[in-house]
Amino acid sequence: MTAPNRNTLWARAIADELAAAGVHAVCVCPGSRSTPLTVAVDAHDDLTVYSHLDERSAAFFALGRGKRTGAPTAVLTTSGTATANLHPAVMEAAQARIPLVVLTADRPPELRGSGANQTVDQEQLYGSAVRYYEDLPEPEVTARKLRSLRTSVCRAVGHTTGSKPGPVHLNVPFRKPLEPVSVPGDVPPSFDDDHPLAAAGRGGDTPFVSVHDGTTEPAGETAAALAAAATTAARPLVVAGPADGGAGITPDAAAALADATGAPIFADPLSGLRFGPHVGDAPVVGGYDGFLAADVPHPEFVLRFGASPTSKPLRKWLAASDARQVVVDPAGRWREAEFTATDVVAADPAATARAIAARADGTRSAWTDDVLDLEARYWAAVDDFQPAATLEGEIAATVAAGAPDPATVFVSNSMPIRDFDRFAAPRGADLAVLGNRGASGIDGVISSALGAGSATADPVVGLVGDLAYFHDSNGLLALERCGVDATIVLVNNDGGSIFHMLPIEQFDPPFTGQFKTPHGLDFAPTADTYALSFARTDTVGEFRAAYRAALGDAGTHVIEVSTDAEASHRERERLADRVTGLSV
Repeated sequence: MTAPNRNTLWARAIADELAAAGVHAVCVCPGSRSTPLTVAVDAHDDLTVYSHLDERSAAFFALGRGKRTGAPTAVLTTSGTATANLHPAVMEAAQARIPLVVLTADRPPELRGSGANQTVDQEQLYGSAVRYYEDLPEPEVTARKLRSLRTSVCRAVGHTTGSKPGPVHLNVPFRKPLEPVSVPGDVPPSFDDDHPLAAAGRGGDTPFVSVHDGTTEPAGETAAALAAAATTAARPLVVAGPADGGAGITPDAAAALADATGAPIFADPLSGLRFGPHVGDAPVVGGYDGFLAADVPHPEFVLRFGASPTSKPLRKWLAASDARQVVVDPAGRWREAEFTATDVVAADPAATARAIAARADGTRSAWTDDVLDLEARYWAAVDDFQPAATLEGEIAATVAAGAPDPATVFVSNSMPIRDFDRFAAPRGADLAVLGNRGASGIDGVISSALGAGSATADPVVGLVGDLAYFHDSNGLLALERCGVDATIVLVNNDGGSIFHMLPIEQFDPPFTGQFKTPHGLDFAPTADTYALSFARTDTVGEFRAAYRAALGDAGTHVIEVSTDAEASHRERERLADRVTGLSV
């Protein structure tokens, strides 16, 4: 590894170990202090570089790619405020357990605390949000330090996956010169030959240090006890929450568990279970967010997988039950905010489901048949409902029902994910439905969707609200810069419609000015700014036609659906009143 100076040698070693340890893509933002790293990753044959102008968008793009692949993507910035712009995505990655490698270039130690330009305190910048942090030593041409550097990079990447995946942070200080210019005497000509391991690492695709993480299975007696409890309960239930970070249950394991215990599966739209070929055979239920307002008996035994469900009615219904509730989590962490769970099983979800299924001998209960009948009647009631105004839930339902098979669907927070949960019926299509439900912010949604799209050849569909679209419009730069296409459905109700669900709606002022915050923005000009196609629709019928056309056409299409937030919310309430009449 002949290098013109120590910074170049150092950065090349980092790039080599990133690639060997399983990082295949790096999101790079322009900057001076990060020059050695930018040059190194750009020149590396095994790293795909995605160039971004906005650090926040870059981090969410990397996050979305990690959500789609389950493998870490790196994001690289210069020093100063650029590093702070990564923080929202780091928080989301931490909460949702998404692998992410954060590389922040820094000033050398002697400039810290000196008032030097663009020098801020970057040590432990992301606090407890990261799984691993190291302030790397200053570049130095010694064999031991280079071996230490390679080890640190491999250890960091290893911490992004495993039983508790998430983000890691490496802070990398550099002195000038930052460019790959020759510095006489900096790197001895014989260094490569004298220290081949330090200079070149293990070689090929072998990391300097391999980090291994095993699958934890439940103890046999635990699996047997849970199987007995599930099969003796008259009303057993499987709840599958969002599956980010390896905490979800696989479709085959869920189907085996349901078959062996006789339990229905309440499948969150982000669980990986509401959509897919298994839906035709397994008792997958998706209408619970709507029909739990009816007279539905509580379960007697609950097996819970994944993160806390999106559905508030489901969470509250479970909290009101005195059932034994078992949370299965590979990291053994507490992920049940109502504090009514009775057990935590620290084991791999799929392995746990299979272990229980192997020991259970139940049959489908009358309870399951009743729930499936209620599910069918709920979707029939939704189909028969005739709203007096545009019901935003119809938009979500159309997105789910009309998405190509296969496809990646990314759903924004606030009302879009709630409508998707309530109105997107289970379907046999291979849909990877994703969302940022870790910290549940509306920032970075477009970037996350495009990042997910960069990792697959499948069509990409994004469902966003107007505030999320505005908040991350910079993310649309990735369409051309990163070569990603998408169909983006923009529900424009002119402000924060979710606040209509809260008691503050009754108090105006300040409701309109401080909570709903209507903006009156015209999003059509984004078509010229970001070289995309833009269509505005005013009815569900118009939207359906535009959606079909966009999915059949190349390039990126944004389809805006104009709605009245208050009127749509009143229609949700009217539908809820009708569904309340259903009963088991």
